[in-house]
Amino acid sequence: MEIVGEVVLEKVIGELIKPIFDGGKKAAPFDEILKRVKSILKLIEPTVHKIKQLSGERDRPKEESEKQLIQLYEEGKKLIQEKHSAHWLFKKGKNKGKITALYESLHLLFQVSMPLEQLKTSREILDLLQSQLKSGTGEVSGQIELLGSGACYAPKPPAFTVGLDVPQREVKELLLKKSVVVVSAPGGCGKTTLVRKLCQDPDVKGKFKDNIFFVTVSKVPNIKLMVRKLFEHNHCRVPEFQTDQDAIIQLEQLLKKQAEKAPVLLVLDDVWGGPDIRVEPEFPFQEFKNFEIPECRILVTSRYEFGSFGSAYKLDLLHGEEAMTLFRHSAFPTDGDFMLDKDFKDLVKEIVKRCGGFPLALQVVGRSLSGLPVAIWKSTLLEWSEGQFILESGEGLLDCLQSSLASLNDKLKECFMDLGSFPEDKKIPVTALIDMWAELYKLDKNGVHAISRLIKLSLQNLLNLVVTREGATEVEGCYDDAFVLQHDLLRELAIRQSSQEPMEERKRLILDLSGDKLPDWWTEETQPCIKARLLSISTDEMFSSSWCDMQVPEVEVLILNFQTRENNYTLPEFMKRMDKLKVLVLTNYGFSIPELTNFSVLSSLPSLKRIRLERVSVPTLCNTMLELKNLEKITLVMCKINQAFNSSAIQMPNLKEINIDSCNDLVGLPEWLCDLVQLRKLSISNCHKPSTLPEGIGRLRNLEVLRLHACTKLVGLPDSIASLRNLTLLDISGCFRMRELPKQMGELCSLEKLYMRRCSRLRELPPSIMRIKQLEVICDTEKAHLWEDHNFTNLRIDETTDLNWLV
Repeated sequence: MEIVGEVVLEKVIGELIKPIFDGGKKAAPFDEILKRVKSILKLIEPTVHKIKQLSGERDRPKEESEKQLIQLYEEGKKLIQEKHSAHWLFKKGKNKGKITALYESLHLLFQVSMPLEQLKTSREILDLLQSQLKSGTGEVSGQIELLGSGACYAPKPPAFTVGLDVPQREVKELLLKKSVVVVSAPGGCGKTTLVRKLCQDPDVKGKFKDNIFFVTVSKVPNIKLMVRKLFEHNHCRVPEFQTDQDAIIQLEQLLKKQAEKAPVLLVLDDVWGGPDIRVEPEFPFQEFKNFEIPECRILVTSRYEFGSFGSAYKLDLLHGEEAMTLFRHSAFPTDGDFMLDKDFKDLVKEIVKRCGGFPLALQVVGRSLSGLPVAIWKSTLLEWSEGQFILESGEGLLDCLQSSLASLNDKLKECFMDLGSFPEDKKIPVTALIDMWAELYKLDKNGVHAISRLIKLSLQNLLNLVVTREGATEVEGCYDDAFVLQHDLLRELAIRQSSQEPMEERKRLILDLSGDKLPDWWTEETQPCIKARLLSISTDEMFSSSWCDMQVPEVEVLILNFQTRENNYTLPEFMKRMDKLKVLVLTNYGFSIPELTNFSVLSSLPSLKRIRLERVSVPTLCNTMLELKNLEKITLVMCKINQAFNSSAIQMPNLKEINIDSCNDLVGLPEWLCDLVQLRKLSISNCHKPSTLPEGIGRLRNLEVLRLHACTKLVGLPDSIASLRNLTLLDISGCFRMRELPKQMGELCSLEKLYMRRCSRLRELPPSIMRIKQLEVICDTEKAHLWEDHNFTNLRIDETTDLNWLV
């Protein structure tokens, strides 16, 4: 291996320096020769140091060409260093001759001596290989075997690991049941360490014996090289592969042959893949699934979840004492932390908490603080609280996580970075993301494309997509109970990626304010003009709502996240000049529900299309004469809205969608709502006071979706509902006080889906409803007989339990 490495090294040196000599074939002035000598010395300097180092480590004599190279290098460095000295000037002519002679010697070395020595060495290697391969014995044969097969042996796991015993047992059980097992997690969570431990497991080694093959795939795989190594590992003649597909076919035959001896375990570590990724060429993992080898198991580690292979085993982060144990091992490698006083131990606990159970973060941060004074530990924690990135605490952490983004296409990367606009450790409503992306990226307004992007990011382990109520998203276009959760380090990565450009040029500006402490640029008399399309401002409960002016003329999405001890929250005055603002997302994360003040600024926003308010009290609007002529959608979640809805001064002629969720003070819908003739969707869920709907609801002639989910006191629907000829979906699930449906239900000629689970008091159906031929009904077993008695066949039974209405 050493000889082969030297041959390659000499070849590389020759290729690097060849252009310099090619340019000097013709006679050149001295200054040009001096310049070329400097370039050659700079090129060969790392190689000279490496030769010296290897000679010392291996205690072997240098080759003749190596001696010449070192001698010429040292002579040249000495001449160059003396160039500006008086000694040089005194003997200028003589030294010019030395430089020219040095150049010619280097030329001779690289053009003649080295190629000849390389040819001689290559011939010796070839003769040696042929003789030893024939005999199959001897020292060189052992070295050749190591060269070919060593790369496919499973590397030993680290001597110290934490939290992998249970995953090791569970993945081992999966290997006995499934032909392909995928272990998935973000980078730095210990996937490779887990499978290395598994390969050393006595049960696994007992089953697969010597047929455990470990191959690292990486971001840009070389399929032919991987398969070549597996053939060499098994001492088989390596076929000539015409294509990657041919190599995979040959690999299948090899594994079949090996499986005749013992079961085969093929470990593919660090596989990249999935929809909408940049990695080229993509690893043809699907082909491995098609191997027809009963005694072959394939174990994969990946940041991506391969849905075609069933659900992946998701390696969890560390929790509690496990996280602390790993951190202690890195921060206190020799004597532990048992000597620390209570205050220092509390400091350690807080730092471990901020690492969020991320194994790589715990190790990197621990190593970076190991042996340092307590003051630096405290300073580090303080810097984190002031906005410095934990990702930059030590070498390797940022690179590991950032590499996950390299596989995303631009569209997914932009969506990932948008997630940093929301506070850490908080659920991000999917409906808020749908609103944002519909305007920023022109995605469809029903959320199908937005959900697709979230699923793809989830499959890359860059977020967790959760639904708080089982079956909640079964209603088309309804994502009220769907949320995104993201690890704090991944959120930090999103913010860091968004902050790479100068502030004035950023696409999104994310401000996380502590108290009334504002960035310096915000309080300057001459502010920079911000070109961001997305502005996110988060404030804590110490913020006084004293907004400074801000120049943000290009903002299309404004996200305000806040906590407050006050009884009100004031919208910033600078919003009045946001002529391009299309989406407002305002969320209160505090305990109390403050009243919004300065609400009238919204009437100054000509482009505003979507408003989402959560946990705020919407004020009386009768004195505001609020005009929202271009507003298309309004979402109110856990808000106090009764006083606002009693107003008749709201003008929203283009409103197409209203979503009201868990607004407990809503007694009934105002009559003016029935004049919103452009309304397409009306969703009222988990509101427990309304008992009736206004009779004028029949005037909403364009209404397509009516959701009255878990309106527990609603006793019925008005007869005028029969006028909704464009209604395609009606959801009355959870309306368990509803006793009957209007007799004219059959006039809903466009109705396609009726959801009516947990309508326990509904005793009969209007006969007219059976005239709706295209209707599909989703109900529970209790009410199925109502439809079966009428020989209704397009029926779907759903027993999903939903207790959200109890909250």
